[in-house]
Amino acid sequence: MARERKFTRDEIFQAVKILLLEHGYEAFTFSLLAEYLDVARGTIYKYYDNKDELITEFMINEMNTFMNDLKKIDAYPNFDAQFDYLFSIMFENTSIHQLIEIGKQMMDKNNEKVAENQRTLERLHLEMYHYLDDLITAGKKEQKIKQQLPNPLILGYIFQAVAIPNHFGVPHQQWVKGLKEIIKYGMSAESK
Repeated sequence: MARERKFTRDEIFQAVKILLLEHGYEAFTFSLLAEYLDVARGTIYKYYDNKDELITEFMINEMNTFMNDLKKIDAYPNFDAQFDYLFSIMFENTSIHQLIEIGKQMMDKNNEKVAENQRTLERLHLEMYHYLDDLITAGKKEQKIKQQLPNPLILGYIFQAVAIPNHFGVPHQQWVKGLKEIIKYGMSAESK
């Protein structure tokens, strides 16, 4: 039987992440979360009015963590080093793309806290996009990226690469290296 106990913000957010990615938005409930945390469902309601409020708070935390990592990209001296760093953090945080998609499913537009959280998420998403757009622009200035390719196309291609499922169990390091090589140089064996 679930009991009333305290949990940390990190504990609840870790549980939310696991359950959301495993069950999806529709199947995620406070009952499921309470069972996972071994707490009474009412304990969660003491902190959050509904699942959308909790999920948006969690997503803000995830986006802030990712943005803090992304901002470290400026410490790298050139586009190649920055691109390598970007790829490493994207593959450490592969769930960001999935979580953004889950965020689009939320229906509770009447709750002011949820609406405020969604505005914050939109702002963070735009901030991330602008940061990455600046990286692509810098790559074009260094002549590492073809000028004629639109920045949104390049960014979309990079983000979709992270979402490609590894159905055949290619070792992670080899998988990431291969994706990075395809994005940077294409897949043709012929050089132009």
